[in-house]
Amino acid sequence: MGWLADESGLEKCAANHVPLTPLSHLRRAADVFAAREALVYGAERWTYAQYHARVSQLASALAGMGVRPGDVVATLLPNVPAHAEAHFGVPACGAVLNAINTRLDLDTVAYILEHAGAKVVLVDASLVDLVERACIVIGGGPKIVEVPDPQAGITASGRHLTYEALLARGDPGFPWVMPQDEWESLALNYTSGTTGRPKGVVYHHRGAYLSTLSQPISWRMVLYPRYLTIVPMFHCNAWCHPWMIPALGGAVICLRDITAAGIYRAIAVEKATHFGGAPIVLNTIIAASDADRLAFDHIVEVFTAGAPPPAATLAAIEPLGFNVTQVYGLTETYGPATECTWHEGFDTLPADERAAVKARTGVLMPFMEDITVVDGTGAEIPRDGAALGEIVHRGNGVMKGYYRNPEATREAFKGGWFHSGDIAFRHADGYIKIADRAKDIIISGGENVSSVEVEGALAHPPAVSLVAVVAMPDDKWGEVPCAFVELRTGMEASEAELIAFCRTRLAGFKTPKRVVFHDLPKTSTGKIQKFELRSLAKSLAG
Repeated sequence: MGWLADESGLEKCAANHVPLTPLSHLRRAADVFAAREALVYGAERWTYAQYHARVSQLASALAGMGVRPGDVVATLLPNVPAHAEAHFGVPACGAVLNAINTRLDLDTVAYILEHAGAKVVLVDASLVDLVERACIVIGGGPKIVEVPDPQAGITASGRHLTYEALLARGDPGFPWVMPQDEWESLALNYTSGTTGRPKGVVYHHRGAYLSTLSQPISWRMVLYPRYLTIVPMFHCNAWCHPWMIPALGGAVICLRDITAAGIYRAIAVEKATHFGGAPIVLNTIIAASDADRLAFDHIVEVFTAGAPPPAATLAAIEPLGFNVTQVYGLTETYGPATECTWHEGFDTLPADERAAVKARTGVLMPFMEDITVVDGTGAEIPRDGAALGEIVHRGNGVMKGYYRNPEATREAFKGGWFHSGDIAFRHADGYIKIADRAKDIIISGGENVSSVEVEGALAHPPAVSLVAVVAMPDDKWGEVPCAFVELRTGMEASEAELIAFCRTRLAGFKTPKRVVFHDLPKTSTGKIQKFELRSLAKSLAG
C-alpha cells in the first residue's frame, strides 16, 4: 500500500522524521518571535524569550526535585501565567501534566492525586488547605509548591516552597526532554464521570500537536492573535489553546476571574481577538452593566461549547462585536472536535434561521478523521433530521485511553470508534445536532455534572427514600441540577435542608438548585422514568 517497488535508502531517520509535539511551538517562538509579547496578566507581561526561559527553569527545577520522565505533575491553578508555563514546563522535563479542576471537592481531589500518582502539585495559594487535607486523606501525596497571586491579593501560606522560588532553582538553558515517540503521554485529564469515580483521559503529543494546527484554520486565525483565557486550563488543557498560540506568535492574556468587566477590559485595552467559553460567558457579556462595558473597534472571534447557544443569545451578542462559532467535543477528544462551519449561503437566511444553524453541533474539524452518528448496530443513521443515534469519533484527536482502566477503554473504543455517549441526529447537509446527553450528564456553565453523583449525595439523609436528578433549563447557567425526591413515610425534610446538605458533600456547581418533592414515575420493573422528570423540570423552569 503506497510503497515504491524499491524503498531501499528511504527509511526514517533523524533528518526526515521527528515526533510531533506542541512543545516545538514554543521552542520555535522563542527564536522567531523572541521580542513579541507572549504572556499578559494585568501589569505583568513576558516576551517569548522570557517565556521560554521561565519554562526551561520550571522544567529544570522539577527535574531537580526528582521528577523523572513519565512522572505526573499536577496543577490546581486558575488561568494565571504559572498555569500556562506548566503546560510547557512539565512536559519539557519529560513529565505528564495533570491539570485538576479547582472547583472539585476534597474527596475527588484526593482521589485524582492518588490515582494519578502525582509527584509534585503546583497549587494556587488559596487552595493550599484543600491539597493539604487531600494529602492527609490519601496518607501521603505529592510535594506541594504554592503559587501566590499578589495581583489578586492571595499570599503564600509560608508552609511550602513558592513557585518563583522553585523557578529560581532552575536553569534557563535547561535542555528540554523532547518525546522520542509522538505516542508518549503529554497530559492526563480527569472527566467528571457519569458513574463512580472520574476517569483519567490520556493525551499523546501527536494529538495535541495536530489540534493546535487544526483549530487556527477553523477559527480563522492569522499571525499574532491575542487569546483571552476564559476556558479554564483544567478543561481539556483549555482546549489545547495554551500550546497553540505560540505557533502563531500570539499573546495569551490571562484572566483569573471571569467577569463582564474583566472580559470587556481585555478586549478593549489588551485588544483580545479570540476566546472560548460556554454560553454562560456570552450571557455574562450581554448582561453587563453600562459601567462594565468598554468600547472596542474589532470583531472578536468566539468558540462556544458546552451547550448549544440559544438563538436569543446569538441574536443579542453578535451586534455587540462578536462572531460566535459553535464547537463540540469531549475531554476524550482534546476539546473541540467538530465545528459549525459557516457557508456563504447561511448569510441570506432570516435571523432566527441563521441562529438555529449556528447552534448546530457541526462537522468534523480538519484534524479528525471521521465523526458520524450511528444506531445500535453501528450503522450510520439517515441524514433526515429525525433519526437518532450516538456520535462516534475516529482519528488522531482521540485519547490514548483511560489511565489504569483498560476495561473502560475497551468499552469506549468498541468497533474501532470512540463512543461519545451523546445522542444526535443529522441534517441533510451532514451537520450533526445533539438531541440529548446520554448517561444523564448535566452541563452547567460548561461544567459536567453527573446526575448519579448528585443522587448519591442526596440519598444520605434519613428522610430521603428515592431521588432522581435531571437537568433543568436555566437562563444563566444553561442547565442546573434539579432533584426530585420521595420522602420516607412519616419523615420530613425541606428543600433548603437538602440543598444545604448537598453543599457539604458536593462542589457548588453540582449542588441542586431545586429540590422537588414528588412521586417518581417508574416502569413496571421499578426503573425511574427520567424523561418524564425532564419534562416536568422544564415546565418548572418556566
